Amino acid sequence: MKYDLIVFDWDGTLYDSAAFIVECVQAAAKGANLPVPAGDEIRHHIGLSSQEAMRRLFPNLSPFQVAELYKAYQAYIQGKHAPTLFEGSEAILHDLRDKGYLLAIATGKGRAGLDRDLSELGMQDLFAITRCADESFSKPHPQMMHDILEALDVSPERAVMVGDTEYDMGMAKNAGTDAIAVSYGVHHIDRLKGTHVVAEIHDIRELPRCL
Repeated sequence: MKYDLIVFDWDGTLYDSAAFIVECVQAAAKGANLPVPAGDEIRHHIGLSSQEAMRRLFPNLSPFQVAELYKAYQAYIQGKHAPTLFEGSEAILHDLRDKGYLLAIATGKGRAGLDRDLSELGMQDLFAITRCADESFSKPHPQMMHDILEALDVSPERAVMVGDTEYDMGMAKNAGTDAIAVSYGVHHIDRLKGTHVVAEIHDIRELPRCL
């Protein structure tokens, strides 16, 4: 095997949540009497930590106001029915694990949100390790990837990042790992380029042929 470790983004790569995130951000903005960002503007920032995305979407807010808006956003997330996995995701993950790959997640989602998603889906045991933006620096900073590599004792050359945003590709580049770009997620495939991007896929079920 070329790789020992596959690190997945969550939202927009395995979890079909972009429209759900847009809806909840817009609801939080409306509830706070703020200008409601367009869906495309929100999608542009998906992949960052949620609080970093809020800071960029609402640059005139104070840190306290950003924190309050983030709380409102989380309340909408928790109060609404959760989205679903992209078709084929769970089967592919089981297949890859059974073939001996280590699987991990590096996400801009907060720890509570990711743990809730994995618990509801019964997928906690599929991943050797997960890292979230609220316990690290936001992508494209490489800390989440560095933490995963160190914890699993895997060298950067033996790991690959799979993601749908330029922030995923940037984190991989900054950490010295290869990356595989996902075209069906948040960012247009033209934004997911680089010498370290070894393949692009249009369906998660295409992933095994790239490994």
